[in-house]
Amino acid sequence: MSVNIPCLVAVIILYILILIIGIIAARKTNKAKDTEEVMIANRSMGLWLSLFTLTATIVCGGYINGTAEYTAFYGLLQTQAPLGFSISTFLSGLVLAPKMRRQKYITMFDPFQLKYGRKMGALLIIPHMMGDLFWSAAVLAALGGTISIIVDIDPTISIIVSSLIAIVYTFLGGLYAVAYTDVIQMVLIVIGLVIACPFAMTSEFVHLENITSTWLGEVGAGTELAYMDISLLCIFGGTTWQAFYQRVLACKDPKVATYSSLGASVIGFLMAIPPALMGFAGAAADWNLTSYDGPIPIPDDRKSYILPMTLNYLVPLPVSIIGMSAICAAVMSSADSCFLSAATVFTRNIYQEIIRTKVTDKELLWVLRVCVVIFGVLGTMIAIFATTIYGLFVLCGDLMYVGLFPQLVCVLWVPWANTYGSFAGFLVSFLLRILSGDAVLQIPAAIKFPLYDYSTDSQLFPFRTFSMLSGTFCLLTVSGLTHLMFTRGLLDLKYDVFNCHKKRSHKRHDMIDREKPELFKKELLSYVPT
Repeated sequence: MSVNIPCLVAVIILYILILIIGIIAARKTNKAKDTEEVMIANRSMGLWLSLFTLTATIVCGGYINGTAEYTAFYGLLQTQAPLGFSISTFLSGLVLAPKMRRQKYITMFDPFQLKYGRKMGALLIIPHMMGDLFWSAAVLAALGGTISIIVDIDPTISIIVSSLIAIVYTFLGGLYAVAYTDVIQMVLIVIGLVIACPFAMTSEFVHLENITSTWLGEVGAGTELAYMDISLLCIFGGTTWQAFYQRVLACKDPKVATYSSLGASVIGFLMAIPPALMGFAGAAADWNLTSYDGPIPIPDDRKSYILPMTLNYLVPLPVSIIGMSAICAAVMSSADSCFLSAATVFTRNIYQEIIRTKVTDKELLWVLRVCVVIFGVLGTMIAIFATTIYGLFVLCGDLMYVGLFPQLVCVLWVPWANTYGSFAGFLVSFLLRILSGDAVLQIPAAIKFPLYDYSTDSQLFPFRTFSMLSGTFCLLTVSGLTHLMFTRGLLDLKYDVFNCHKKRSHKRHDMIDREKPELFKKELLSYVPT
């Protein structure tokens, strides 16, 4: 195999362009003394910048590659992520984003630590940080495979170089650099996919009549509940990612947060159309007539690369270069978001709130930068060496839905929710999800729900939603009972081990004093854990 020189040159130019833009944007924060400038861009993002960066957060490398894969091999009905995530972003922008922005939080986990205490909040952070880590590893691994197909170079090299560039400008500029590079990345994604799509659909090797009976796909008999389960996972699980709220909280005001989120949901859905059509082109192609020399039919381990294969074998070289730039840009926008998201949450909600509560801004800034490097290196290593990245990411995504979604809703809208209920609800959700098994990670199901398919060892019951609802019921019930028992004097306050019902005094949570989210303080019913 020989290196594709034109594509390699295009990749180098693209990476240099992104790095330059990131460094220029970093000048806004290279003298920052306040971590808010780095974490949330000093709450200064206007409508257009926030719209671009929120859209880029949705349209990541996994989004466009996954859309092409599922439309190609499973049909349109099974491609649930684009519509699900778009609805998720719309609902978040309409309901969650303005409420979070009005409280002037710095991360989405601030309200958890304010209401449930530092340590309970930190417990809820763990699956989220793991999700960010595995998300970055998954998209970097996908990029390595993409470039190896189109450019013919070692995927490890592309993974390391891509990650290094993302680490550098995120380290230097924080959210400013990530947001401004998102602009150029989003432009490249739009141009690249829109230009490549008609060439792929009209290729001489593509015969669309081959998929007239399969392009729509189907929901198999008996799998309707499982299908609904995945749909709800996409819609409500997508409301719990820090990468989204990091941008929302960086907006100038709640209106900007709302409008940019709603706009991003619409544009994000529209951006699923080109990769979906290219997936159809890949499914309808007669690969025997192309220069593709791999096994036919395309094996399972290569199905996720149908989009780069379509770009490499079904379109002219100049168009292939433009399309490949779109994929690279989408992956970079995902990787930098993950690095910054995980680093921000650890720095703010673990280091500052638990490890060193009296930390200075200068020290916190350097902790954030070091964390960006650490999470970047870890994500890169996992992308290179792990073999089950996608499965780990999916499992963490499940935990976000079954464990964190009800927690987020209750912490914002249920006044009597407390640490006891939060811990009980999280524990129940977590155990039910793990005991339900996971096919990708080959975890056997300890609990076989009704409709269990023994022939395929798969759950046809909506076990994720059941786990989520069970945790929600437990959270509300335990919170309500403990609140009633302590406030009515049925149980002595000396047994309040989480300090949920002790009057605020000089021991009040100093996080409230420091941040002063006034509206949220009114909802605490004058109690807060220490």
